[in-house]
Amino acid sequence: MNTTVECFNETSAVWELPQRLGLAGDLRRLQSLLASWTEETDPEVRPMIQAQLSGRAKYFRPVTIFACYRSMTDKEPSAKVLAAAAGLELLHNVSLIVDDILDRSRYRRGNLSLHCRYGFLPALMTSGYIMSAASRLVAADAYSVTLFSELMQRLGVAECLQWRLRRHALGTEDWRKIAGEDTGSMFEICARLGTRDNRLQKFGALLGILYHGCDDVADVRGTTALGGGSAKDIEDAILTLPVAVAVRDPETARLFRQSNPQNRAALTHRLQEALPEAEDYLDQIAQEAEAEALANSKYPERLISLIRDTRLLSRA
Repeated sequence: MNTTVECFNETSAVWELPQRLGLAGDLRRLQSLLASWTEETDPEVRPMIQAQLSGRAKYFRPVTIFACYRSMTDKEPSAKVLAAAAGLELLHNVSLIVDDILDRSRYRRGNLSLHCRYGFLPALMTSGYIMSAASRLVAADAYSVTLFSELMQRLGVAECLQWRLRRHALGTEDWRKIAGEDTGSMFEICARLGTRDNRLQKFGALLGILYHGCDDVADVRGTTALGGGSAKDIEDAILTLPVAVAVRDPETARLFRQSNPQNRAALTHRLQEALPEAEDYLDQIAQEAEAEALANSKYPERLISLIRDTRLLSRA
């Protein structure tokens, strides 16, 4: 396979990932498909859909689909793979709309979030419209329909589990299970959509767990590479990777269980102290993902680069 995969460095923009992986052409086809679909949506919701999709997206999930596809063949992605990537990106945007409402986020991708611009009801109804449209894009593809259904069920369960376990001072293995069913399930489905089988299922799950953990660390560190940098998880006492490391200390565990505005500064300081160990844990996950990529793909170069790009996002 003749391809040039550039190595990521800490000053590179996260949005350059498709170019670095040699997937810019695949991404252009995806964007063209999404643009055509948008033009055919109902005029009542079209302005909201255009607003939601117009921001500067990173396309991590479709890129993962394309990278997994091309790790097995040097042929162009099929129409089924392209439609699956478009549908998956739409489902991701559904989750963003709902997250912005729940987190009371005013901005998304540099623009006013959908509910702030148009109102709660229009934003929620538009998210439902988009979710149904994602299924219609792959309606003739039973494999993708099944995976989309599995994904939405797993994400719903994961969010309920994560919320139920807030304020519980649990460890890294518990965090890993939650991350595996949250972001991990999304990237696992991406891998399966790319190869149209389960050969890279574990790779995708590990990549998603890695992404989730980098997001957790980036939030505490205060970076914005993944769109984080907020204190929302700390306010809600959500089990993140830095929390799972830090609560081994009994006093930190107490602060976490009793999380309130008065002790938030002290808790944040302890989470910052846990970052080096959290970074080491992420290194282990990255190594596991690389081993899966090498063992289960024909052309692993893009997958290795994707792992290493993702790993650096907590430090960007």
